[in-house]
Amino acid sequence: MATFLFDEIIFGPVISRRLGVSLGINLLPVDSKVCSFDCIYCECGRNPRNKKTGSRLPRREEVRNRLEEVLKELGSKNRTPDVITFAGNGEPTLHPQFPAIIDDTLELRNGYAPKARIAVLSNATMLHRPAVFEALLKVDDNIQKLDSAIEDTIRAMDCPAPGFQLHKTVGQLQKFEGKVTIQTMFIQAEFQGKSIDNTTSSEIEAWIGLLKEIKPAVVMIYTIARDTPIESIKKIPASQLNEIAKKVKAAGFEVQVSG
Repeated sequence: MATFLFDEIIFGPVISRRLGVSLGINLLPVDSKVCSFDCIYCECGRNPRNKKTGSRLPRREEVRNRLEEVLKELGSKNRTPDVITFAGNGEPTLHPQFPAIIDDTLELRNGYAPKARIAVLSNATMLHRPAVFEALLKVDDNIQKLDSAIEDTIRAMDCPAPGFQLHKTVGQLQKFEGKVTIQTMFIQAEFQGKSIDNTTSSEIEAWIGLLKEIKPAVVMIYTIARDTPIESIKKIPASQLNEIAKKVKAAGFEVQVSG
């Protein structure tokens, strides 16, 4: 199925199912995906098997200058975004200057769009880096992925880079002491001879158990809305997502559902 890459450092504003009018920041190459996960449902496609010649990360100065230009332009048209979102072609926290770029973004937000929130969509694989962890504590919406409480399911769905260990990720998420949103993609699929389904009773029970350990401020649950690189992936009906949401609420958490 067709997937796409973001071909600019700053993109949008776009309407986000979860965040409102969102101005995106892509800290990865504009012509190649770079990620520590290789999720089978990623709208940017699978990770390239060979590094693309000439691909590079945007420099801190490029990000700052382009963001300032766009915020000025949007402000002049009374179109300031609800949120400035770090997303794009992979994992934003992989950028070596991520903490400094967050500081730049906070400064520009305060100057040009003080009502806008700053969000980071992350897969939680770089939380062991102290500077990344501290930077995430500064943003308004620190959104971290947790697609399952069962490591085999995460390996099948998210295809993490070598070295991933779920218990270490959960330990890092606990250190946020509630200043974190957990985001979970629910799907059913057949991939490489395996059935994948993180909506079963056993999956949901184990996942809610981890939520109780992490104690997030908000839980976001959603399913696919765009094309995915694996054709066998099935969208979960809104009614089923709402049933999962009821269980999350019963466990004491605020929950947002995007069908």
